[in-house]
Amino acid sequence: METYLEDYITMLRVEKNLSPKSIEAYKRDLTRYIDFLEEEKDINNLEEISPKHIRGFIRVLNDAHLAPASITRAFSSIRSYHSFLSGENLVQQNPSQLLDAPKPSRKLPVVLAVEEINRILGVIDTAKPLGRRDMAILEVLYSAGVRVSELCDLRMIDLFLDSETIRVTGKGNKERLVPIGPLARECINNYLKHERPTLSKKDKNLGKIFLSRNGRPLTRMAVNIIFNKWVKASGIKRKVSPHTFRHSFATHLLERGADLRVVQEMLGHVDISTTQIYTHLDREHLKEVHRTFHPFEKKEK
Repeated sequence: METYLEDYITMLRVEKNLSPKSIEAYKRDLTRYIDFLEEEKDINNLEEISPKHIRGFIRVLNDAHLAPASITRAFSSIRSYHSFLSGENLVQQNPSQLLDAPKPSRKLPVVLAVEEINRILGVIDTAKPLGRRDMAILEVLYSAGVRVSELCDLRMIDLFLDSETIRVTGKGNKERLVPIGPLARECINNYLKHERPTLSKKDKNLGKIFLSRNGRPLTRMAVNIIFNKWVKASGIKRKVSPHTFRHSFATHLLERGADLRVVQEMLGHVDISTTQIYTHLDREHLKEVHRTFHPFEKKEK
């Protein structure tokens, strides 16, 4: 069977200007797809391919326990390939045209209880060197729900503590104003007053708020190390990261009745469907509470 695969790969390289890594992924997916058609379905002509064959291949990938993202990518490769074939008049029909892409399942994010967050914050010793800085970092992560990269990029000119907000630069350099609570403001002020002046003298910096012991702006890796240090000290065994504070921020707001659109704005999500995952998480929490406490759900011991 003439598959025209090499012609398609050439088109990706020359016209689409895809990276070698992307081209290799397309070729790998499509080679597996074509092998399936020839060996499993005994197809000898491209015109014989129908939507049921594509669905059958997707089922094979699913049965092989491929990651949902890998299955979605494979379907995208197949659809693009068939579009090329029909666009070049190499076939009359495009069997992928009316098929919907498989929807990858979204894992619910890990969320800490308020008590667990208080436990982590409670072990930070602000009397020790850089303790005030670490407390301010973790408070901002939870109080404002910022990403680690956004926290590292915060500058002195982004603080509007009198108006109880900070300016955050998110993905695509989009700026947003995020409210910040009194406890976080107090922690920031303590750090700015007692620790940052000494740190800022050690190195030339660009006015970033959070500095390392040598006076340089903190990196994402450094924030992760700081976060993990205090999680370990708290005795919490679950696998968490600074992003867990962002998940917890959103979930706790929604649990307490915050409007979804407002939370979307504070998180800097372009698409509200990204924020909606936290409503699913809230429903899972409600179901767990129901299973635990409803008298008809309790099991006899």
